[in-house]
Amino acid sequence: MKKILMVLTSVSEIEETGEKTGYNVAEAAHPWKVFKDSGHFVDFASIKGGQPPQDTVDKDDPIQVAFTQDETTRAGLYNTARIDVVDPEQYDGVYLVGGHGTMWDFPDNEGLQKLVGSIYDSGGLVGAVCHGPAGLVNVELKNGLRLVEGRTVAAFTNDEEVAVGKEKIVPFLLQDKLVEQGATHEAAENFEEKVVVDERLVTGQNPASAGGVAKEMEKLFAEAIHQEKAAEQHDSEDLRAAHDAKKSSSHKEREGH
Repeated sequence: MKKILMVLTSVSEIEETGEKTGYNVAEAAHPWKVFKDSGHFVDFASIKGGQPPQDTVDKDDPIQVAFTQDETTRAGLYNTARIDVVDPEQYDGVYLVGGHGTMWDFPDNEGLQKLVGSIYDSGGLVGAVCHGPAGLVNVELKNGLRLVEGRTVAAFTNDEEVAVGKEKIVPFLLQDKLVEQGATHEAAENFEEKVVVDERLVTGQNPASAGGVAKEMEKLFAEAIHQEKAAEQHDSEDLRAAHDAKKSSSHKEREGH
């Protein structure tokens, strides 16, 4: 079982417009189900802590409904940890949930940058979907490179931002910003699923990609678990061989007497 931290925006209104926003429920719910069904532990944190603002719930989506009604999840979301007090060593992976609010509070948050960088540097997985990759902006690794530098990623596209009428409202276009920071951006048609895996970084284009990001993260977790078990088996066999050799040597010594 792995521990995954889901990070949510604390922005409840889109600046200047007053339009209500929050974390995208589909982008939290579908990965939550993938991780939960795989037996992993999911925890929640937000930029400011407390109860993060929630975007609209699609009542026709049973996974979103289950997410919002699950008692453990409700308890976790009622009072999330503030991102800058979270210990990255407690987690095997971090998943950045989208929602337009992330464009304002994810990119310049030092606590989030530190957490994402630390989890990646320690061999963990980093996942992000839609506007969630705003939290990858300005993240530096211990080797001095930006996390997205030289990597292939997916995120909410310029065309999609135009399609939802927010290209002049957001502080920057996410696709452009990621490219500026050295990433190669891959895109599908507007609002079609697109998931990109680059080593231990898994990104998705839009809400339709959220479940796919989690599934790719789960494949990487399963591979890591398999390798850990193989290493444990190897260590166990080495220990047994050493024990048998010691036992045999002791037996020969007794026979020599």
